[in-house]
Amino acid sequence: MLTTHASPSKRDGNELRILHVITSLARGGAQTHLLELVKGQRARGHHVEVAYLKDAEMVPDFVPANHRNGDSLGGLPIPIGIAGDDGFGRGVDGIVGVAGRVMAAITSTRPDVLHTHLLKADALGAGVGWLARVGRSRAMPQAIISSKHNDEAALRRPVVARVHGYLSRADDAIICCSDHVAKYITTVGRAPADRIRRVYYGIDLARPIDLGAERRAEVRAELGIPDRAELVLGVGRLDPQKGWPDLLDAMATVVVARPRAHLLIVGGAQQGDERFVASVKGRATSPDLAGRVTFAGVRTDVPVLMASCDVFAMASRWEGFGLVFAEAMAAARPVVATRVSAVPEVVADGESGILVEPGDVVGLSSAIVRVLSDRPLSGRMGVAGYRRVRERFGASRMVDETIAVYRDVLARRAS
Repeated sequence: MLTTHASPSKRDGNELRILHVITSLARGGAQTHLLELVKGQRARGHHVEVAYLKDAEMVPDFVPANHRNGDSLGGLPIPIGIAGDDGFGRGVDGIVGVAGRVMAAITSTRPDVLHTHLLKADALGAGVGWLARVGRSRAMPQAIISSKHNDEAALRRPVVARVHGYLSRADDAIICCSDHVAKYITTVGRAPADRIRRVYYGIDLARPIDLGAERRAEVRAELGIPDRAELVLGVGRLDPQKGWPDLLDAMATVVVARPRAHLLIVGGAQQGDERFVASVKGRATSPDLAGRVTFAGVRTDVPVLMASCDVFAMASRWEGFGLVFAEAMAAARPVVATRVSAVPEVVADGESGILVEPGDVVGLSSAIVRVLSDRPLSGRMGVAGYRRVRERFGASRMVDETIAVYRDVLARRAS
């Protein structure tokens, strides 16, 4: 039996105290999604705190604009790890230590809802759930929610899958960002199917989708890209999942057919990917691509860059959702991508973009050339993509559906 506690949500029957715990606050799709969710929950009057195990890159983004000590809607993100160490790499002692700090965060924030994100944070949240169920700790959250953001490769290991399946039984609900991830989490990750709730990612549609010719020229000039270039944009971490070698090989063919084509790659590398990054950058300086590829690193103005490109292209090997595709469509840009994981749920093939098989470099280059050379097609896909985002992937819908999951769990717990 979960122990309840006094909180502002009990005073007016509407406000909730929510604690999000995420493994990493490095910039990425899961973190960007969480930021949008937190903003929306705070805007609806809920008290929201965020704790993270490692990587403080996005910490400033989560600080409320009107933050002050005692802010009723939450404040500074809570660091759980030590010097970027999530504790799991130090064995049992490290895990016990970080688990203790998660419990301390729960004790200090006294949330109604504990909502975890990414596998390590999920494991800790499930541990809290099991403690609550055996009555070994007081002041526990009334609801334990886990969000699944990807078809995690680690779950393909049988031992990891068994542990994940066992721990998942402590979650009151498991929110999956796509139907693909929901199927993967139940079949590969062995999570109980009756806990699954699908809530698509959502993005803020109040973003610029038309910069105007002058501003577009300024953005390109800042990056050293000619204004008349046919700009292909890719956004994502510099790691093998994103298929950068395939996209670069495709661009080598694209520039032959479209001499003004230029590729802009936005994103940083995670620790341990140095060799892969070096190989990607080495390929970009090969004679067939020299001067046609720009690496912009991590940027905080991705919506502006989306509005500055002619086509958004990625060669991903897998995607739990593919938030960047929705961002491109929100900027009314056509998308060229691989037909993997949840991407077909986001990008309507032949309508808002063109999908090709993973590893099909020839198909990828042909699709990019087709979009660049057919302006009416590009325009129609851009309009269709923007309409699709408005209908399916808005932030307000995502926030409301997530809160509805919380309230459903809380109502069942109270009955």
